[in-house]
Amino acid sequence: MSGDWLTVTRGDAPLVVSIPHAGTLIPAELEPRLVSPWLARKDADWWMERLYDFAGELGATVVRTGVSRTVIDVNRDPSGASLYPGQATTGLCPTDTFDGEPLYLAGQEPNEAEIATRRARFFDPYHGALRDELDRLRGLHGKVVLYDAHSIRSRAPRLFDGELPQFNVGTNSGGSCAPALTAAVEAACDATGLPRVTNGRFKGGWITRHYGQPEHGVHAVQMELACRGYIDEPPALTLETWPTPYHPPRAAPLRAALTDVLKACLAFAQA
Repeated sequence: MSGDWLTVTRGDAPLVVSIPHAGTLIPAELEPRLVSPWLARKDADWWMERLYDFAGELGATVVRTGVSRTVIDVNRDPSGASLYPGQATTGLCPTDTFDGEPLYLAGQEPNEAEIATRRARFFDPYHGALRDELDRLRGLHGKVVLYDAHSIRSRAPRLFDGELPQFNVGTNSGGSCAPALTAAVEAACDATGLPRVTNGRFKGGWITRHYGQPEHGVHAVQMELACRGYIDEPPALTLETWPTPYHPPRAAPLRAALTDVLKACLAFAQA
């Protein structure tokens, strides 16, 4: 795999958009150890880079990894500690899918040495880029918003009951940003009339929790979208049915709402 897996698109507005789970790249040497390449890509946050392709027009900086979360999940605690103790979740180098299906052939799971190698190769550079951009923009503005962009299918019974709201805002239970930013993001979501929850099943991953330090001028918020807002979701996920293509007409209202969300983030940072 070449070194072009990490993309940083710089802007000078006080907003960084992180896209940590849309990647689908898997090193060629890893594929023979997997149950299937399709299964390894099943839980990607599909088409996030397209859904948010307007962010640069707002002056935001976008940091995105092209590497599949199966290789390494850059939104997990590198210590291996669970972000949601007692609940089903996946780890730094996942060994199963959201549905509990094994990703690796028997005996082919990564050991601690391999996990450390993957961390050095992919995790550390991603977070180095995030930190560099946050520091650069803090130098320009004093206050910056880190917006962590995610999506997931509307139903994942192993992870949560029923159908997920369209907008799932996470602020580490209020610890990763000022209340005014939470309120502004909530207002932009609620204006759509679509369901929204704050700090429900998704309270923010390691990125939100690690970088969100309001007392030091970095305010972090995670947005977990139910992907029905921009693609058709099939009743069953199979090699033939998933992923479905990006659906521009379906996505248009959601993109308008997300534009308002990012503008609210900018207004907060610039106030």
